[in-house]
Amino acid sequence: MLADPDLVPARADLVSRHDRKGGRLILVDGFAYQYRMLTSGRRQITAYLVPGDSYDLDAARENGSDHAVMALTSVRSVHLTTAEVAVLSLDHPSIAEGLRLVGRIEEATLREWLVNIGGRPALERIAHLFCELDRRLHAVGLVDQDRFEMPITQYDLADTAGLSSVHVNRTIQELRRQGLIALTGRSLTILDRPSLQALADFQPRYLRLRASA
Repeated sequence: MLADPDLVPARADLVSRHDRKGGRLILVDGFAYQYRMLTSGRRQITAYLVPGDSYDLDAARENGSDHAVMALTSVRSVHLTTAEVAVLSLDHPSIAEGLRLVGRIEEATLREWLVNIGGRPALERIAHLFCELDRRLHAVGLVDQDRFEMPITQYDLADTAGLSSVHVNRTIQELRRQGLIALTGRSLTILDRPSLQALADFQPRYLRLRASA
């Protein structure tokens, strides 16, 4: 019997730096992100987690992880122990294969983020991130008429894309001016998905998700 989900408030660590508990963290509700704090005090966000995503605590422990996972909104999460993951994988081979696929997708996504930061200018960089979030949230039923919850602040986007918050603001205004997005409060609407994807050179194969409707 698996444990009931834990409720974690926004901006609290789900996994602290150098966590050694092992197992796997599964996000049930809410948004979270992986990040690393540099000695300069700057933060680099290295991944976003949406409902259904998981985080391999065993790999983090074995690799001597120096990054953490923080709740972006209030979240509900389940922590499976290493033993529970092993039993589930043994009893349900499809789960074991799913976990292996998750690892390959995470590696592919990280490569795409490296290309994003190193090879794309700011406008395409932010557009690509919005396209990725749109596709991932659509896959878990969290896009309603091209609109989805957007709790990621401009400061978060800056620490994701390697830009200043001022540059992020200008970039978002340009995407609005081109009629590609509408951003109101904590809600983002994709107004012209084909044009946004073309601008970002977004090729979603790395996510291995079914095509959006």
